Amino acid sequence: MPRFRTLLIAAGVAVMAVVGVSWAWGAIGGDPMPVHGFIALSLGILGTIALTWVLMALAFRSDREGWDERADRSGGADVRKPDKS
Repeated sequence: MPRFRTLLIAAGVAVMAVVGVSWAWGAIGGDPMPVHGFIALSLGILGTIALTWVLMALAFRSDREGWDERADRSGGADVRKPDKS
């Protein structure tokens, strides 16, 4: 159930972003946005949210599983001192 709620929140944010962008477009004097414009805008916003979500999940997973500590640090860093305390 938490995944569904998170997905619902992401969809709500995307809908609010589409409404906000279309309002701003109309406020600056742009032509009314056609249906294809709304579809493209919605897909772009949802794709950006999905990409951000996945990359943050990978960053947290990498940190949790210790992949950051196992990286090669031969670029001048002292290997004996860990970066995190």
